[in-house]
Parts: sequence; C-alpha cells; structure tokens
Amino acid sequence: MSASTVREFLSFRRTFALLILLVVLPSAGLSGFGVVAILNERAAVEKRLELTWTGKLDTLGGTVRTALQASTFRRVPAGLEVASADGALLSDTPFVVRKDQVETTDERLRAELQPLLPGLAALPDGPPTVFTLSGVHGTLLAATWRDGDVLHGARLSLPAVSALAERLGQELLAGAEGVRFTLQAAQHEGPDTLVNRLVSEVQARTGAAEARAAIAERPMPAPLQELRLSVVSSGEDPVALTATRNRAVYGTLLGLFYATLVVGVVLTGRSLYREAQLSRLKTDFVSLVSHELRTPLTSIRMFIETLALGRVSEPKQTQAVLAMLLQETERLSGLIERVLDWGRIESGRKQYRFVPTDVQEVMDATVAAFRAQRLNADAALALEVHEGLPRLKLDREALAGALLNLLQNAYKYSGADKRIALRARREGRSVAIDVEDNGVGIAHRHQRRIFERFYRVDNLLTRRTEGSGLGLSIARRIIEAHGGRISVLSQPGHGSVFTIHLPVPRGA
Repeated sequence: MSASTVREFLSFRRTFALLILLVVLPSAGLSGFGVVAILNERAAVEKRLELTWTGKLDTLGGTVRTALQASTFRRVPAGLEVASADGALLSDTPFVVRKDQVETTDERLRAELQPLLPGLAALPDGPPTVFTLSGVHGTLLAATWRDGDVLHGARLSLPAVSALAERLGQELLAGAEGVRFTLQAAQHEGPDTLVNRLVSEVQARTGAAEARAAIAERPMPAPLQELRLSVVSSGEDPVALTATRNRAVYGTLLGLFYATLVVGVVLTGRSLYREAQLSRLKTDFVSLVSHELRTPLTSIRMFIETLALGRVSEPKQTQAVLAMLLQETERLSGLIERVLDWGRIESGRKQYRFVPTDVQEVMDATVAAFRAQRLNADAALALEVHEGLPRLKLDREALAGALLNLLQNAYKYSGADKRIALRARREGRSVAIDVEDNGVGIAHRHQRRIFERFYRVDNLLTRRTEGSGLGLSIARRIIEAHGGRISVLSQPGHGSVFTIHLPVPRGA
C-alpha cells in the first residue's frame, strides 16, 4: 500500500469518525433519555393493573383446569372426542398411539407427536387427563385416555379452550368493562431490555386485538403450565391509551429520525469512501498503464534506432529485429485493446451475441489462439472435454477471450516446467470449465480480490511479469454476462484452478 493510499484511508477514517461523534452520539444519548422517561411512565400504570388482576387470574386458572378435567370424554375409533360441560366441542384432531406409532389423519399433528412419544408412553392408566407438552413444533394441548397398550387422544383447540376460559371468567369481570380473558401458549421471550420492551409494546398496540399486550398474565396450574392465562384490554383505557399514543408518536418520530440519520451516514460514508477509492484507482491506473505502455514503446524505439543507425547489416539480424518489433507492437496493441474492452464493459456498451454453441468449439478456438500467441512456448497444454455436454447459449468470441485470459495467466505465473490443463465437464445444472496450472499459487487473502480491476498480487514473480490487472476482472464480467460465475481454488506453491460455471438451458 502506497503512502498516498494510507493518507487517503486515514483521512477517510478521521472524517467518518468526526461525523459519528458530532451527529450520532448526541442524538443517541438524547433518544436514550427519552425512551427511559416514557418507559418509566408506563411502568407505573402496568404495575398497578397487574397487581389488581393477578389474584383473579390464579382463581380463573384453577377453575379452567377443573372444568377441563370435568369435560365429557368419548372414545372414538380415530382417538378421543372432548366436549365441555355446556356441550361445546373442545377437541380438534383425534389421534391414537399404538406400539410407538401415531395414527392420525393430520400429518402435522403426527410430526408434533413423534418427538413426544417417550412422554406419552409414560402416562399411567386411569381416567382421562388434559395436559400440555412442549416440543420443537411448539406447545401441544392434548387430552388422552389410556386403554392398555393403546392411548386414545385428541389435540384440543386452543381457541375453543380460550373461549371456555372467557365464559368461565364472566363472573370475575363484574363491573370491569373493556377487558377480557384469553388463553395462549407460553412463549419464551428475550431479555427484558429497554429496547425490547419498547418494540414489543409498539407492536402489541398497533396489532390486532388478539395481539395486544396483556394487562396481567399468569401461567396455568400443572399439568397445563405451558399455557398462559391473560387479561387484555378490549376497550379504551384512558391512561393506557394516552401512554401508548405518546410512545407510538415518539417511536415513529424516533424511527424516522434514525432511519434518516442512518441513511445519511451510510450515504456520506459511501460517498467519502468511493471518492477516496476512485482517487486511488485513478492514480493506480495512470501509473500502471504508463508503466505498461512505456516498456513496449521503449523497446520499439530502441529497435527503430538500431535500424535507423545501420547497426544491423545482416539480413538474419534484420529479420530478428523486425520480429521483435512485431512482437512489441502486438503487445502494445493487446494492452490498449484490453483497456478499451474494459471501458466498454464498464460503460455498458459491450454487446454480446448469444447463440447455441458447442463447448468443444469454444475450447478448440481458445487453444488455437493461445498456441498462436505462444508459438515458441515451452508448456504442456492438456485439453479434456467430456462427452455429451449440452449446447450452451454463448458469445463464442467473448467466452474464448475470457478463457484465453485464464490460459495466459496460467502460463505467465508458472515456473520453468509449465503444465496447464483445460477441462470441461457437466456439474449438475451447469457446465464447469477448469483452467489448472502448476504455478506459484495464490494466498487465501488475495483470492477474493484478484477479480477486482487493477489488483495484482504483490510478489517477486508478479513484479517481473507484465500485466495490467484487468484480465481476471474482464473475464469475470464476461462470465457474469453469460449468467455464470467464476471461482478459484489455490494454495501458494501448489498451483491454481480457476473454474467457470455456465448455466445449462432448460430442457438440455
């Protein structure tokens, strides 16, 4: 990392930290004090109402348990049918447990009961009983009646039992208007923090009547301890309504404030970071392209001066100099074309022509182009294409160019004994194309960044090897335009495998 890059990064961090200190922290402290004040105001009202209703809820819980045990239980072939003393049907879905097997028409009920079989098997013979069980699927309210090795049972309808509790609690509500009793499955809540209390209150008061926050609540007595008996407001409590309205207004304003603040901070931070990054990229681009252009231009000027001064007299030497001139010119042209190609891709002006194409044709064209560019290359190139690969919708020239970039990198970053393999195979709903080499490899910390523009791994070999840092970035953009993706698997000193995954058309 250059000194200018470090200075830009530190400047960005200082600016962003100053923004946080001047805006976020004072507003967070002010909001915190406001939340504490509102919560304390509501807490006093909630405590008074809870003390008023706790005793009544304990009384009603015992009454509901007694009423459930006194219900009418009738065994039916599918399980058990349960009705309250006033004739209301309480059972929902019957079931039978026989030889560790659950027999029921409800697949969801079977899934709920299957993990609970050890507990059901421990139920003793005797009169019918109503109880709750908790499992991975939630709380189950059930009634069972054992007959030898057969357990008749039924899942009770929680709304029906809740309606029974509400009917039984009418006497306790004498003179109390605007409230009612409900019976719900117990829930495991998070820690009682200020934020959780505020969020739960806002959600409860803005939801439906059934989702309103309870004035008071108590667990049902055993064996119904997984149920929670609550008293909720069904009318307009002035104190609660005022507190709720104030909290809702403040919560809405606070939410809008923080949303605006967060969006502003994020956009400002992104803008600052992108400006710093863009400045660095411009500097790197000018430096990199200038260096890459200077090398072939220097060689071309040297060869031209050699010819102009008549230092080459023999025809063979002249041909050798001309061949070197041609090589350097092609190198310069390739660099310029790569930069122009990247510019077309970045601006969205790159046009692709997708047609059904055999993968074998693309592979052959890539290998031919590679060998034409590396006529005197001392490298072993193996080509392997599995049979039966489907035809893919490809831009043949673009994909061949991406593969050629990978082959060129495999050649440049390998040692003296260059071994390169190009393979294509079917992999699920895609065709995978591998480019494998036995080169220096890539450290894990660099593998995610090598596809970024102008990024090059800084080591001895890369410093000695020509390159613009655009090849892999262009290849990734081309592959993504085909709906595919590119990945790399590499270890330092053990070579690299770049894999292109291209989607297979439907029906292929």
